Amino acid sequence: MKISVIGTGYVGLVTGTCLAETGNEVLCVDIDEKKVARMRQGEVPIYEPHLDVLFDRNIEAGRLNFTTSLEEGLTHGDIIFLALPTPEDEDGSADLSYVLNVSEEIGKKIKEYKVIVDKSTVPVGTAEKVQAVIAKNASCEFDVVSNPEFLREGFAVDDFLKPERIVIGSSSERATTLMKKLYNPFVRSGNPILIMDEKSAELTKYAANSFLATKITFMNEIANYCEKVGADVDKVRVGMGTDSRIGKRFLFPGIGYGGSCFPKDVKALQKAGKDENYDFKILDAVIEINDTQKTALIPKITTHFKADLSGKKIAIWGLAFKPETDDIREAPSIYMMNALLEKGAELTVFDPEAMPNIKEKFGDTLTYATSMYEATKGADALVICTEWSIFRTPNYSKLKELLVHPVIFDGRNLYNTEDMKSEGFTYVSIGRKDVNV
Repeated sequence: MKISVIGTGYVGLVTGTCLAETGNEVLCVDIDEKKVARMRQGEVPIYEPHLDVLFDRNIEAGRLNFTTSLEEGLTHGDIIFLALPTPEDEDGSADLSYVLNVSEEIGKKIKEYKVIVDKSTVPVGTAEKVQAVIAKNASCEFDVVSNPEFLREGFAVDDFLKPERIVIGSSSERATTLMKKLYNPFVRSGNPILIMDEKSAELTKYAANSFLATKITFMNEIANYCEKVGADVDKVRVGMGTDSRIGKRFLFPGIGYGGSCFPKDVKALQKAGKDENYDFKILDAVIEINDTQKTALIPKITTHFKADLSGKKIAIWGLAFKPETDDIREAPSIYMMNALLEKGAELTVFDPEAMPNIKEKFGDTLTYATSMYEATKGADALVICTEWSIFRTPNYSKLKELLVHPVIFDGRNLYNTEDMKSEGFTYVSIGRKDVNV
């Protein structure tokens, strides 16, 4: 099939590349000329495990191409994916200007039947808006479909190629048939393609992300309570997770969630509720708690240093909002570092992938290490913000030699408290008893 993808951000590039991998002819459209030139040369503009292999293979095979011409993209594709930004507006709602502006151009330019697919995360009712905007100028038939993505950064390629489910919101039998034909190669193992109305499909994405954000936040609340009463959140987590009604995933406490999806989607659903005179009280709490949780270690660090962080050298491990990505949007590390800098601390940071993005934001206010151990040299303490695998089994002897004081503040509970005690570290984590040496 001939597919066009408008927008080559995270969702658009993964979508286009993975659709090309099943033999489709894919043309990706982006207004950034430099970015398009780089992609034509085989340069992947984002970090996502395994994407580079598929990207190179499909460019070489001629199935994946790039252009700055919207008109060329609309001529090429039978199915047109809109993978455009829907950033958070000042009032918390999703900004649909990119989606609607492109939709207006689509109405002016399409000459034959097309399926227009909302791949971006959009509020309930967006498909209707897109339909109306295109219809103002369209001289041919078209259908608008809602097809939300469920891609986890760090696992996006696997999530697309082996989806747990595919959600298609469509009231058109013709469009539904084409979408099922497109996605059938991805569900050969029997996972479902769920057909529903457009509004239900749009809400499914927001509901899923908001539920997962709520689950994380509830566990962080339990962790904070554990600290008050002397319980161990790891034991509580395991006790909860073995209940099949609850499950083991998203029960790990820490310094809050971040990224491009959870914060934005929770706020967008909260605002959408208010627009309908409905108060999502649970989402109000989730947002408030998560904002506080991002700096949950700061009081502990301040107490350890007797309220004086001026001139203290702190090493930071992990800057991305989660491992296996270079994405720093709403990353807890940013909130942690801002708070530490305000208190006069000097920070040396390390992350396997996110350093360029952090440097663009913080500039020379930070010192950037070339390795995890270099970051700790001469530091008064180590703070862990992201649970990259390389941090899980460090050389403890080397770490003790490099640190001025063997002190670790762990925002992701990477280490066993008994191990930390035997290794001779003062160790402070989330929802567990502190280890003091």
